[in-house]
Amino acid sequence: MSMLKLFRRNVLAAATGVSLLLAASFFPICPAWGGTVVSPGTSPIQLTVKDAILMSLENNRGLSVQRLIPSIQGTFEQQEQAVFDPTVSALATVDRKRSERADTTGRSPLDENGLNASIVFEKYFPTGTTVSVEGDFDRLDSSLYNDPFASSRVGLSVTQALLRGYGVRVNLANLQQARLETYASQYELRGFSETVVGRVEFAYWDYALAMQQIKIVEESLQLAEQQKRETEEMITVGKLAESELVATQAAIASRRQELIDARSNMEQTRLKLLRLVNPPGSNPFKRQVVLLSRPDLESIRLDPVEGHVAVALIMRPDLNQARLRIQRDNLELVKTKNGLLPRMDFFVTLGKTGYADSFGPSVGHMTGDGYDALAGVKFEYPFHNRGAGAEHRRVLLNKEQAEKALGNLEQLVELDVRTAYIEVDRSRQQITASTETRKLDEEKLRVETEKFRVGRSTNFLVAQAQRDLLLSQVGEVRALATYLKALTNLFRLEGSLLERRGINAPGRQPPNPANE
Repeated sequence: MSMLKLFRRNVLAAATGVSLLLAASFFPICPAWGGTVVSPGTSPIQLTVKDAILMSLENNRGLSVQRLIPSIQGTFEQQEQAVFDPTVSALATVDRKRSERADTTGRSPLDENGLNASIVFEKYFPTGTTVSVEGDFDRLDSSLYNDPFASSRVGLSVTQALLRGYGVRVNLANLQQARLETYASQYELRGFSETVVGRVEFAYWDYALAMQQIKIVEESLQLAEQQKRETEEMITVGKLAESELVATQAAIASRRQELIDARSNMEQTRLKLLRLVNPPGSNPFKRQVVLLSRPDLESIRLDPVEGHVAVALIMRPDLNQARLRIQRDNLELVKTKNGLLPRMDFFVTLGKTGYADSFGPSVGHMTGDGYDALAGVKFEYPFHNRGAGAEHRRVLLNKEQAEKALGNLEQLVELDVRTAYIEVDRSRQQITASTETRKLDEEKLRVETEKFRVGRSTNFLVAQAQRDLLLSQVGEVRALATYLKALTNLFRLEGSLLERRGINAPGRQPPNPANE
């Protein structure tokens, strides 16, 4: 747990992946191109990474569905708590009977009118104790008697389980299991939220890359067109043969194809980003997006990989869900152990009864010496009890399986984190390497162009140099986007993405072992 506290204390100073401050866009923003239709009155939406994340957490439809699960699961807690709620039941009956009775003169009619009313308060306690208080009133008016007969009784009954059903732990097991399921749904919501945030950041940087790629291809197209104009001038003055024009024309055609693909890719990434953030208003897919965040590579400092593994073993939502499943199995084990016991209940009933000709006087007569008392023990045990034994063995096997699955999952989590850490390191090194490649390709193009102008090179070699520069420019930007996405993926796989983005969500704390 100390590792978790250390992580949270240093999280603001740790790698945040991107700067979430409003700033000039790192990637130049391309204007809307002809294929994009913007509805009248639909203004562009300006987004930082933080804005995109918060908007998605508020508006994403998939997340809005997932957010209801903990609330739904909480109703099962209330349902289990209701077992211990006191209950009251009341009954009132009126009966009339006419029959015959035999006497010394023969048979005579017998009329009886009865009235009964009762009320019972009952409560079940987690100790396995059932307490009930009962009030009962009976009135009988019979032709056998000159006066009506009435009785009132107040009684107290207590039943205590001595073996099966005894103790707070077994009787609260269902409630605690329901609470664990609620906690598990919170971890599930946290994991889903981290996935949404990760997808938003991926889409954000993919869109930035797509726009930058359009700019690079457009500049490369302009360069190829400029080369064509120079070639045409040199052909006019007789310095080059007309066949040299083919290479420049082919380069222009290739750039135009790449520009079509780049624009299509940008539109697809724009739609994916809008789907994730789901901005309010009608026709969200027709809104243009202006990106305002830029990478802040200087602030990114990663801990040694062991530190990230340690955080993941504490904060990964799927790990915490697996731990809760083991706690739930432990509670199930308590229940099945109790089911192996025979049932033996002790019960006692005490009552006071008063008699009179009406309800009021009968209540007053209950202060006399008369009373009733009953006490006993009830025992019940099925021979073999094979059903309970089979259930207990099944729970033991499920618990063993869950523990082994947790160990396997912990190993997979460590593998995920270590693999993601290697990818972060690789992609960061690729930034430096791709920048160096781009600079060398720029110089190669400059040299090849100068050689062409003095007649020592060909348009084919110049076009090839232009192509190499285009690829290295795109590769440089892609390396940066890949690095930012690799960071996001690392933080998601260690379960700290929401924490690092300053987002407070359920499931922030690991399971409490005391729940076991």
